[in-house]
Amino acid sequence: MLKWITNNNSLYSIPKPNHFSGIRAITDLLKSCSSLKHLESAYAFMVKTNANQDCFLVNQFISACSTFRRTDYALLAMSTIKNPNIFVYNAMIRGFVHCSSPIQALILYSKNMLTAQIYPTSYTFSSIIRGCKLLSALEFGEAIHCHIWKFGFASHLYVGTALIECYSDFCKIAESRRVFGEMPERDVFAWTTMVTAHARVGDLGSARKVFDEMPERNTAAWNTMIDGYASVGDVESAAQLFSEMPKRDLISWTIMITCYAQNKQYVEALAVFSEMKSQGISPDEVTLASVISACAHIGALDLGKEIHLYLMQNGFDLDVYLGSALIDMYAKCGSLDRSLVVFFKLRDKNLFCWNSMIEGLAVHGFAQAAFAMFSRMEREKIKPNGVTFISVLNACTHAGLVEEGRRRFLSMSSDYSIPPEIQHYGCMVDLFCKAGLLEDALGLIQSMQIEPNSIVWGALLGGCKLHRNLSVAQIAVDKLMVLEPNNSGHYTLLVNMYAEENQWSEVSKIRSTMKLLGVEKTCPGSSWIEIDSKVHLFAASDKSHACLDRIYSLLGELDEQLKLNSYQPEVWHI
Repeated sequence: MLKWITNNNSLYSIPKPNHFSGIRAITDLLKSCSSLKHLESAYAFMVKTNANQDCFLVNQFISACSTFRRTDYALLAMSTIKNPNIFVYNAMIRGFVHCSSPIQALILYSKNMLTAQIYPTSYTFSSIIRGCKLLSALEFGEAIHCHIWKFGFASHLYVGTALIECYSDFCKIAESRRVFGEMPERDVFAWTTMVTAHARVGDLGSARKVFDEMPERNTAAWNTMIDGYASVGDVESAAQLFSEMPKRDLISWTIMITCYAQNKQYVEALAVFSEMKSQGISPDEVTLASVISACAHIGALDLGKEIHLYLMQNGFDLDVYLGSALIDMYAKCGSLDRSLVVFFKLRDKNLFCWNSMIEGLAVHGFAQAAFAMFSRMEREKIKPNGVTFISVLNACTHAGLVEEGRRRFLSMSSDYSIPPEIQHYGCMVDLFCKAGLLEDALGLIQSMQIEPNSIVWGALLGGCKLHRNLSVAQIAVDKLMVLEPNNSGHYTLLVNMYAEENQWSEVSKIRSTMKLLGVEKTCPGSSWIEIDSKVHLFAASDKSHACLDRIYSLLGELDEQLKLNSYQPEVWHI
């Protein structure tokens, strides 16, 4: 920077205002700096006019340096002042924190400012507290709290609010409550920070109590409570609060959409998105990623394509966040060509993108393409994880590649140091079962280093049903009765197998056992269908749809047509 100070030509490298006389002119010059070169020239002018000794102007220069993340320039400017005042120190401390250099901020505060007997203000402490959070150093935060008492800022509103947030970041909720309780006055931001503190540690009961006691509530407080309920899966409470909100912002809508999507209520997520659009709220990247995810899980391809078009028409950058969501959506909806187009257009790909693409190819039967994508990923120095190998093993299962599956499974630990988890064992059991190797599947389960769960035994039972192996099926069901005694599906599957072999005495025994244990058939499953970018939900014996009469009328016509064509349903398993 010194060469710029001594280089007169640098003074002509930026557009100059009509005059440079006075503080206002230099302040305007600093605010107009749009590049580092402009900033250097502005400081050169300050040196030439001796304005670099003015604390106010140096304060402005330090703030401008923070914008360009050049704390070295700011520190040099500060070092040239004979007697920097508190405003200069505050600007420098704030700059260090803004540029993620909290250690330098604390050193400047303790070693320079206090030594020079420059006393801190509320702005000093607000910045220093943020620095302690960046350091993840509770002991520094506690030391600063002592200084806050020493210098008489314990009752200051903004300092107290910053302390509440700082302690909550360290999960010290008791300290947050103590600071909050000692505040002589509290504004809506202090109340909201306390609600957030409780919600962050999962104490939603206390968060709701503080929320209900708030003299006035801002949108942030409502959002915090809704997000808190969403994070623990309490969709009903989240939806209730959302419906009571007097005013919603984009964050409110996004939280509710994400809440439904993360709790597998995808139709509801899309309904909230539709309502949001009807109220003229424009979505952002986070909103759209959640909506795309919901589309992926229910196969709403047309709506997913509409959102993709919206992204392109409204100038959204296809970053890794949106790109990975689109790749996953198209792959899950069976549109592999579009998934691949997005994948190869994406400049930066994270592991989720690769995993989604490999999984999409795998489940649609393109095993060799999935293996090729895996190899390409390795060539680009992306390390696979456990999820990657679930997709690779799924590719082997769909293609019936037993030996390839064995090799890939063994390579996880030997070549990649990834210990097999329960999902990987489940994939291998599924692979063996579909190939008819039930004894191999049972042997693998019995040799597992971790306790097999219901998913693994359920996969074996499904294989037994496919290949009509009652002896192994009985072993699987015995285990499942212990793991999931109230799951009627396992009993029903075994009943169907015995019925298929006309072993009615065994059918009777199992049904008696179910009755004795109080096991009942679970509620019917549901299905989705997308028509004109609108998703409709159906369940067995469903009578809630708006077009109920037309649907059942059509079903009646179809039933008559089936009878006319001599269709005979298979009822042996009923």
